[in-house]
Amino acid sequence: MSSPLEQMQADVVLIVDDVPENLSLLHDALDEAGYTVLVATNGESALQRARQSLADVILLDAVMPGMDGFEVARRLKADFVTQHIPIVFMTGLTETEHVVAAFAAGGADYVTKPIKPQEVLARIAAHMQNARQIKQARTALDAIGQATLAVRASDGRLIWQTPLARALLNTYFNIDCEQAPAQLLTWIADAQRAIQEERTPPVLMSTETRRLFASLHSSQEREGEWLLHLHEENHAAILEALVSAFQLTTREAEVLYWVSKGKINKDIGEILGTSPRTVNKHLEHVFQKLGVETRTAAANLAIGRVSRIRSGAA
Repeated sequence: MSSPLEQMQADVVLIVDDVPENLSLLHDALDEAGYTVLVATNGESALQRARQSLADVILLDAVMPGMDGFEVARRLKADFVTQHIPIVFMTGLTETEHVVAAFAAGGADYVTKPIKPQEVLARIAAHMQNARQIKQARTALDAIGQATLAVRASDGRLIWQTPLARALLNTYFNIDCEQAPAQLLTWIADAQRAIQEERTPPVLMSTETRRLFASLHSSQEREGEWLLHLHEENHAAILEALVSAFQLTTREAEVLYWVSKGKINKDIGEILGTSPRTVNKHLEHVFQKLGVETRTAAANLAIGRVSRIRSGAA
């Protein structure tokens, strides 16, 4: 059963202002325009409601007692959960330094006081469309189980990441924060050089039974960011799948796996700690069970099975 927050309309606007008259004016205008409207009268409650509601756009008063709007914006942008929400500042401060401060704090736009509801509605509509497209894109990535993340080049900050990407980073690097691990930043630098030299980028992380691969793409929309796709290869899972698919013993599955990697019997023997003759005997059994006569045919069957594992197919 979904929660009340999940049942709300998709287009949610959070208004943050300590002046009741402003709240009332904006609430009525936005409500009449069909938006779901939430309000907060101070910085702390704004942070809490932004996190709870995942508003699509935030209208934020720049000058408030206690925590001002600039600090609220900085905290929203520092929080992975809320950093994607567009912030429209409301301010009577029209001097250049205050406008610059609004954008520096993470604001996407600003309107000046006294508030003109029609101007606010027009700006909200523009930012709402962008917010909706971003939400749809992220939802699609989450739904298909993509491990995708974006890293800001200037400071190594994780701009956003899908749940699967976050889980993989936590598994391999034991982190659960918004700063990219040092190993990932080193890999990005190595991958850039590899791409320039037209060679394959290195494996991101490797353990005895698992390997984490990454592919690197520069962001065309936002300069200075890198988009990464992560992919895990679980050696144990692959062997288990080969055993199940072809009715092999574990040792036969290991031999088949390394054959699919292009290894000769001597190399496989060294990897598995056995003789090339023993490897050849296992390979004979593999050929029989797979109904093939050559290493190439056996390798092709194994590669097909591994590809299905990687793509998430049964």
